[in-house]
Amino acid sequence: MSGIVFFGTNNLMDLKDFYEIRVGCEVWLDQGDRIIFKKGNLLFGFSEQDEVDKEGIITFFYNNKEEVDRIYEKFKATAVSPPSIDEKYRIYHFFTNDPEGRKLEFQYFDHPVNRYLSGDDLLMKRRSIRNFIQTEIPEEILDQIFEVSRFAPTSRNSQSYYFKLIRDKETIDWLSKRRGENSAPIGMAPMAVAVCSDPGLSKRYVQDGCIAAYHFILSAWFLGLGTCWIAAMDREDVKKMLPIPEHHYVATITPLGFPESIPLDPPERKERDWFVRK
Repeated sequence: MSGIVFFGTNNLMDLKDFYEIRVGCEVWLDQGDRIIFKKGNLLFGFSEQDEVDKEGIITFFYNNKEEVDRIYEKFKATAVSPPSIDEKYRIYHFFTNDPEGRKLEFQYFDHPVNRYLSGDDLLMKRRSIRNFIQTEIPEEILDQIFEVSRFAPTSRNSQSYYFKLIRDKETIDWLSKRRGENSAPIGMAPMAVAVCSDPGLSKRYVQDGCIAAYHFILSAWFLGLGTCWIAAMDREDVKKMLPIPEHHYVATITPLGFPESIPLDPPERKERDWFVRK
């Protein structure tokens, strides 16, 4: 189930321009005399009415302080004050108003938060993380990640994959040195996970393992954790160290932890027409 919060307005077109152009929302549904906007997984709408609803606060939150600073530059002239830290709630935020005087808040949570990403945000804004906060990951978060990850599809529903948790610091350090700088991110995280598959259960064990690994990576990002796909770890020495049966396949060994920071801008992507061949 989802929901929408509506506000009364008598200035619909100005609000459309403001929220679409200034705030960066998309029009989710235009019904003529009312418009519903989408920002991440937030749905909110304005309906033409005689009375204007100005109560409450519309809050938009971002992945890092830099994004808050960037949006502040757009509203510098009307902001109540520059962005600042609220120690009580551990947020970095500022306030401004929309054209009808509604209070808007733009903020960043300066601590891990529960899952909130929309589907398109999850797929388009996931980033590889190479530096991590050295904080132990709560077991309840790990449980949620693996509960979602077990639904990764496999050939003929073989369910041939599994996840090997690595918490021993000496083992993590050893793994981080197997491929030089390419595997170094493993050593920056509080734990690592090897995503493996059993060829005795599936003829398509390589595909099964890789799909499971990506499912895991998305699940981790959805729950606020960073990963980094470390390739070419399907090695005899690695399997002996963990230990993993020699005939099993290691799709990746990824670091896992809360990101120290999240890259602000995505890497440059080619246009859609390059990927779609007719």
